[in-house]
Amino acid sequence: MNTRNRRNIESKPNKPQIARRPIVTAILIDGGFYRKRSYALFGDKTPKQRADELLEYCRRHILNSQSSLYRIFYYDCPPSEKVLYHPLLQQQINLAKSDQFKWSNEFFKHLLKKRKVALRRGEELETQQGYVLKQDPLKKLLAGTIKLQDLCESDFHLDITQKGVDMRLGLDISTLAERNLVNQIVMISGDSDFVPAAKYARRAGIDFILDPMWANITDSLSEHIDGIRQCVLQPPDNLNDPLHVNNLRQQNADTQDEEDL
Repeated sequence: MNTRNRRNIESKPNKPQIARRPIVTAILIDGGFYRKRSYALFGDKTPKQRADELLEYCRRHILNSQSSLYRIFYYDCPPSEKVLYHPLLQQQINLAKSDQFKWSNEFFKHLLKKRKVALRRGEELETQQGYVLKQDPLKKLLAGTIKLQDLCESDFHLDITQKGVDMRLGLDISTLAERNLVNQIVMISGDSDFVPAAKYARRAGIDFILDPMWANITDSLSEHIDGIRQCVLQPPDNLNDPLHVNNLRQQNADTQDEEDL
């Protein structure tokens, strides 16, 4: 640097530093939505692996915002214990003895042990129509490309609905806003039912970020948020994400190889 340039720099007055307001973030998670999307993006995992994954995924949002975490609110309902008739198997199914029932309860236990995680339980899941044929096999059946005997158990899903989750989420948002506990909310969901909650948060001056995890969302939902941020690679690149179950297995295998050396 020559003398003239050095003098020009030294003669310029220092620009005043703009103080940034510290960001405090609350992360609100629609549990049913997250479990479905995480299964699609990160693969099938054990309850402990899924709980660890959720915390790491939330950590990505905190690092992205360069903020401090207030709390993670996880909204879900306990698994149903009802006994329902399966039309394909032609027998009663006790949901309390299903693998999904055991998995969900174990998953909740691991979440409860996590720091700064609040589990908000809705009411027990209620069935609407019991076991229902999925859209894809239904279309094939009506088109005649498959026959009744070609159907399998995986072609059916349990038509259920959550009760109390929306209300609890709305109440938490109003409490966070009225008590000025946070100035940013990240909501992991894709449900347009949460539009009123998003509008309330924004009116209170809260930066409201939506993470739909690459699920399609309605225009009404995207209209009432301050932005979309997804902390996972878009399919098919999600297979390369460190949180994908195949990469976890590879990491475990590499660790085992190092221990064997």
